Parts: sequence; C-alpha cells; structure tokens
Amino acid sequence: MDRDPELLYRQRLTRYLTALRNEKPDRVPIRPFVAEFTAKYAGFTNQEVTLDYAKAFEAVCRCAADFDWDAMVPNMVYVWTGLTEAIGLKYYATPGVQAPPESGFQYLEPPEEDAFMKADEYDALIDDPTAFLYNVWLPRVSRDVVAPGTPSTYRHSLALVKGGMAMLQYFTAFGPQCARLRSEFGMPGAIAGILKAPLDILADKLRGYVGLTMDLMSRPAKVLEACEALQPHLANVALGSADPLRQLPVGFWMHRGCVPFVTPEHFDRIYWPTLKPIILELWRNGHQTLFYAEGDWNAHLDAFRELPPRSIVYHVDRGDLFDAHRRIGDRFCLSGGVPNFTLWHAEPEEVRQLCRRILTEVAAEGGYVMDAGAIMQDDTRTENLRALTAAVHEFGVYGPTEAMTLRDPEAPAFEPHEYAVAGGLPARPGRGTPPGQCIPWARKRPEVGPIPGSEEVMEQVWRNVDSLGNLFIWQCLLSF
Repeated sequence: MDRDPELLYRQRLTRYLTALRNEKPDRVPIRPFVAEFTAKYAGFTNQEVTLDYAKAFEAVCRCAADFDWDAMVPNMVYVWTGLTEAIGLKYYATPGVQAPPESGFQYLEPPEEDAFMKADEYDALIDDPTAFLYNVWLPRVSRDVVAPGTPSTYRHSLALVKGGMAMLQYFTAFGPQCARLRSEFGMPGAIAGILKAPLDILADKLRGYVGLTMDLMSRPAKVLEACEALQPHLANVALGSADPLRQLPVGFWMHRGCVPFVTPEHFDRIYWPTLKPIILELWRNGHQTLFYAEGDWNAHLDAFRELPPRSIVYHVDRGDLFDAHRRIGDRFCLSGGVPNFTLWHAEPEEVRQLCRRILTEVAAEGGYVMDAGAIMQDDTRTENLRALTAAVHEFGVYGPTEAMTLRDPEAPAFEPHEYAVAGGLPARPGRGTPPGQCIPWARKRPEVGPIPGSEEVMEQVWRNVDSLGNLFIWQCLLSF
C-alpha cells in the first residue's frame, strides 16, 4: 500500500464511509475506540493522559503511526480533568489524585438523598432547562460555584472564568490534532458531536439512577415531561457539534435506558418516544448517529428497526452481534462485538479466530466496522489488538484497494434525497429559554436602549456571544 498520508487518508475515509453506508468497501474498516490503551502503548501513565491532554493526543498519534487502522477518535480519554478541576466538579475521581494512578477516571454518583436534582424540582427543570442547569445543577456539582442569592466568592468567579477558558482551550486543540492525524498519519476521524438520550441524562447527571427508578414508578408523567423538555436542547447540542461535512456519525452514548435498567413499558412510553425524534432530526440534517449501545440492547432491536435505513450505525457491546446482524444488519451498518474480556484474557489465536468468525458471518456483504465491544482501557493486551488488526487484513478483504473509487474527502456521505424523511422534533413553543441561547435577544433588547446603527448587526453579535454561555453549560452536562 502506498504510504503517502493524503492518499492513505482518502483510502481509509472511503473504506470507512462506505461501510457506514451499509455497503461493501475494499476491506472491512478498523475503528478501535482506544482510550487508556494508548497511554500504555505510548509509555504514559493513566494519570498523565487524563490530566495532560497534550500527552493524550500524542499517545493517539503513536498508535496511528504504528497500527494500520482506518479511523480513530482524536482523544478517547475525553474527560480532561484540567477542565473538571477548573470548574470544581465533584463527581470525578482522577487517576493519581483521588484514585490510584493506574486506574481510569471514575464517575462518582451521589447517594439518592444527595442527588443533584431533587424529586420535587421537575417543574423547574421543565420550565427552563438551561436556567435550571446554571441556577441549580451547577452549584450542586461544583465545589466552588455558589447558587443565586448566595454571596459570591473569589473561587466562584474563578471557577466560571477558568472553566470557560479551559473549555475553549481544550476544544480548540482538537482542530490541530485532527489535522496532524491526517497530514502525518493519513488517519480520518471516527465520530463527531455528542448526544445522550433525555432519560439517560436524568439518570446520569440529575436524579441519579436510583432516584430516576423511583420517579418512574411514582411520577412517570413528570419524567416524560422532563424528557420532552430536554429533547430540543440535546438535539441542538448534537447538531451544533456534528461534523460540518456530514461524513462522520454523531456519537450517541447509550447508558441506562435499556432493559433491565428500565422496564419495557418505560422504554416504550418514555425512553424511545423522546429519543427517536432527535435521531430523525439529525438524519433530516444529513447526520448519521452512532448508537454506542453500552451493555446489552438486543431487547430493543425491533424498535431501532423503525428508523430509516442507514440513519444509524449500531455498535454492539455486550449484546449478541450475530443476533443483531440477523435482525437489523439489512438496514444499518454494525460495529464492535469483540468482547473486551477477550482482548484482555484470551490468547492472540483465540482473538484471531473470533474475528475470523465475525468477518465471515457478519461482515460478508459489507456494512461492518471492526472494533471491541467497549472503549479499550489499559487491560487490552497489545498482542491481542495486533491479532485483531491482522485478522481483518487477512480475512476481511473484499477486493483490491486499487479498484476502489476514492471519495472526495470534502463531500458529504449522503445525498439530500437519502435523508429526506418525515418526523423530527415536535414544536414546543413558549417554554423557557430556546435551545442554543441563555438570554434571548428579545429579553436583552430593552436593556440596550436606542441603537443609532444597525440593530441587525448588534442582534447577531449578541446571539453569537450568548450562545457560548449555552455551549458551556450543556457541554458540562453532556461531555464532562
């Protein structure tokens, strides 16, 4: 294979996007979600790559140089604890600080009585989710931010300023990292954007899992109303952070919305009806969604079949990959399915044979991307990841690379007629702050007074700056 980075980039991007379209490229693409594994491989500690994102970026680049993969995330150790410490977030234990240096970062869910949102606060969340996050949620999850009406402090002001500046610094650094992966190693990105389901947000960051399960039994109507209120805001974050070229899928991290975490009834009546419109809205805008189905979601495959063909990529963790292939493989590209336990505990030949079976039974007609079931931490053995890679190059070839028609690297993955579907987000007029805003211009305008120049210019500048405040709080909620 020609190792010219730009040609390699185009070959890999074509291979990856073709598979995502549920079609057959020249070979099965390899897209490993490698996190702390990169640290081990590059000779860094978990503490170093969690606290120093420059080292995390470098670790990814070393793997990109040494492994013949087809797409990578620029940094899978995504929660940079420099940012979380700047804000003073309580719910993380950082390796080498609050946790052993060899561990990954840990999410610390509070006990039910200390949940970040109380059972009687649903109406406040429903009325204005953005205001609730700033006024109630952020002061509770931060060691330094204080609630409205409480005397401000030096540390309060610093937490907001440092948190915003740290987020700007971190997000801005991803551009040069992606450019380096392309120019030096010919490596495309794997995903773009972030999405979580409304019910998962309630379970993960607001009520906690125990609190949510109690609410599902005692106040299901309020839970549904809260999910409906969160819906347009989560869609806005996903659309705003999605790939502007409409090539890479939006990363959707699926947590506690599946059976047995919730009942089939709650999935059917709350989880799915408030998630499906978001997925349709993304697809209407030309964006696939990567369903990163952490745990076992096979009980819900029939529901996922309701989505338009190719609108999602379905990633298998603990579910049955072969069952998923039989039930939805005709509609969607699949990925994953290699158990992380196998990559830790098995011998390379066992990995090779499992991959061979997957490539033979699941990937025979295309529409499959090789990956582990879950994000790979430092228990993944290097020799097993090499065996996975070699198996794809041996058993996953459909045809010669030279025969593959290379895509325009700037062209969208889908034509507009392919994602012209009905459905999407229902209107929710007159409720709280609109998605993407903190203080709408209509509320700000009376404070400005006479504008002798162009009011349109002033309004646009205000909207742009105001949206940064919205981005900050929703990214705190979703990404960190």
